[in-house]
Amino acid sequence: MGFAPRTEALLTRAAAICESRGVRLTDLRRQVLGLILDASQPTGAYDLLDRLRATREGAAPPTVYRALDFLLENRLIHKLERLSAFVGCIAHDDHDHAAQFLICQRCGKVTELEDHELAHALEDAAHRLGFTVGKATIEAEGQCAACSSGVAA
Repeated sequence: MGFAPRTEALLTRAAAICESRGVRLTDLRRQVLGLILDASQPTGAYDLLDRLRATREGAAPPTVYRALDFLLENRLIHKLERLSAFVGCIAHDDHDHAAQFLICQRCGKVTELEDHELAHALEDAAHRLGFTVGKATIEAEGQCAACSSGVAA
């Protein structure tokens, strides 16, 4: 299965990240990650399974879920809980990062932010209540600029 050149470059980077962490980006994991990265919108597990079956006849839900678990654990993808779908995230190789997502209710476009001030505001508010934030993903729904202005995204 061939991917777009941009996706291939990201997969090469993901393999290097995995190697630096002492884990392996197997062919199956690479293929699932490639399908996520190549997708124009967040992708659900069963959509991934359908697309995977085009090249892997015996692919079953556990096959995809194990690959997704690995990719999540190694911070190569994010799960958008609201959409029950996944997006790639290869930019950060050493740490968890602040992740916020803007989800357009009209066209479905998802934009990832990395606003450290927003992350710090959440941590500060939680700290005032004696709560320590371990991990936070913020998902905000609304309309993207293109949909707000009436221009197709």
